[in-house]
Amino acid sequence: MLVSIITPSYNSSDWIEKTYLSIKEQSYVNWEWLITDDCSSDNTLEIINLICSSDKRVKFFSNKVNSGAAVSRNQSLSNANGDFLAFIDSDDLWVPCKLEKQIKFMQDNSVDFSFTSYELVDENGKSLNQIVDRHEIEFVTYEDMLKKKATLGCSTVILRKSAFDDITMPLIRTGQDYGLWLKLLKTGKSAYKINEVLTQYRILPNSISRNKFKKAKRQWQIYRDIEKLPLLTSIECFCFYAYRAVFRK
Repeated sequence: MLVSIITPSYNSSDWIEKTYLSIKEQSYVNWEWLITDDCSSDNTLEIINLICSSDKRVKFFSNKVNSGAAVSRNQSLSNANGDFLAFIDSDDLWVPCKLEKQIKFMQDNSVDFSFTSYELVDENGKSLNQIVDRHEIEFVTYEDMLKKKATLGCSTVILRKSAFDDITMPLIRTGQDYGLWLKLLKTGKSAYKINEVLTQYRILPNSISRNKFKKAKRQWQIYRDIEKLPLLTSIECFCFYAYRAVFRK
């Protein structure tokens, strides 16, 4: 089974090679890595071209104008040939058994949508001693995700491509991965969790993960503009979201 790995890049020269090495070191070797760069102004392109020249499994695309991560991921998705779709951001890392364990779990249990726990690390790769989605939960539904009962870190998710008709991300600048999970779960599917840390998620000083106000504003926008939820339902879901944002585990 071929796994297509989807990555957007933008000025990621400090991290992209480390991300590649974490993919290259996977025990599961039947993969292709599709990177779409969003008009980087540093030497990201030079690094990616060097990686491409040494590994034919890596495929590189570029946006003509800076368009955001949703457009970049959709460009890679449109060129994916895999039976499974995995996501990893250009500054995140996988443990070496990540693909092997997750694909086996999905095949053994006929799962179409899976995710895992993940660890937060700083810009130097040092653990921040925080594990996300570590709580005991077997799966999440559309209603669960509206209330953010799980985070579903983008770099932990794997999808069975044939199970979904439309895997394009909504064209919003932030939160497009969350918007996609809602769209897929709205079909009646559930996202099943592997309760094991298989990804390291890098928190950078300028990351949106640091800006709680922007995250809250994005969440409200998705409820109202993307999901078209009634006002009272949006308020109810937002209260659940706010509580879990403070007491996330």
